[in-house]
Amino acid sequence: MLSFAEETKTRIDANEHDANLLMAARRFMVETLRVQYSYNFSWLGRPIIQYPQDIVAFQEIVWQIQPDVIVETGIAHGGSLILSASLLAMLDLCEATANGEVLDPARPKRKVIGVDIDIRQHNRVAIEAHPLAKRITMLEGSSVDPAIVSQISSLVGDAKRVLVSLDSNHTHDHVLAELEAFGPMVSKDSYCIVFDTVIEDMPASNSGDRPWGPGNNAKTAVWEFLKTHPEFAIDKQIENKLQITVAPEGYLKRIS
Repeated sequence: MLSFAEETKTRIDANEHDANLLMAARRFMVETLRVQYSYNFSWLGRPIIQYPQDIVAFQEIVWQIQPDVIVETGIAHGGSLILSASLLAMLDLCEATANGEVLDPARPKRKVIGVDIDIRQHNRVAIEAHPLAKRITMLEGSSVDPAIVSQISSLVGDAKRVLVSLDSNHTHDHVLAELEAFGPMVSKDSYCIVFDTVIEDMPASNSGDRPWGPGNNAKTAVWEFLKTHPEFAIDKQIENKLQITVAPEGYLKRIS
C-alpha cells in the first residue's frame, strides 16, 4: 500500500502528461492575467501581487528549507515581504517552542531583505508600521547595482540557509543580471524563485507597453543562466503540482 506522500507524487507526476489539465491551466492563466487576477489578494493586511497557488508553494518551500534569510527583489505594496516575515516568525516560534526558549520580539532571529528601485512613500510607511516590520530591511535602488548587491551580501552575512525571490524588472538582461548577482547567495538545497517566467508562454498582447514580452523575459534569462550554472536545476515537481503559476520553470533549486 502506497503512503500518502507516494500517492501525492504519483498524482503530481501524472499532471505533466494530462493534456486536458494542461490546456485548462493555460487558458486559466491567459484569462486571469488579462483581468489582473493577481492584484486582488493581500497577506496580513498588505496587497500581495501573487497567485494564491504560488503563495502556497512559497510556504511549502520556506517550511522545507527553514531559511535564516529571505532576499526579495521587487517590493511594490510589500505583501510579499510581509508573507516572508510571517513565515519566518512562525519558524522562530516553532524553534523556540521546541527548545524551550522565550522569544524576544525586539530581536528576531530570521530576517527578510527587500530591494526596489522605487519604494513609494505610502508603501514604506505602511510596511514600517506593520507588526512584522522588525524582521524587514528595505533598500531602495536597482537590484543589479553592484553597491546594492554588496550591501545585501553584507546583510546576509554568514547565514547558513538563504532563499532568494526575484520579482522586479522582468526583462531578459535584468533578470539574468539578478541571477548572476544573487545566485551565489542561495544555499545548497534552497531555491532561487524567478517570478513571471510565464510571460514567455502568454500572448504578446498581455505585456502591453512594458519592456518585456515573449523572447525577452524572466524565462529566457533562466534558460541562459542554466547553460553555465549546473549548480542550479529547475524543480518541475513544483510546477507540475501547481499547474496555475506565474513561475513555470522558475523554481530553481540549488543542487550543488
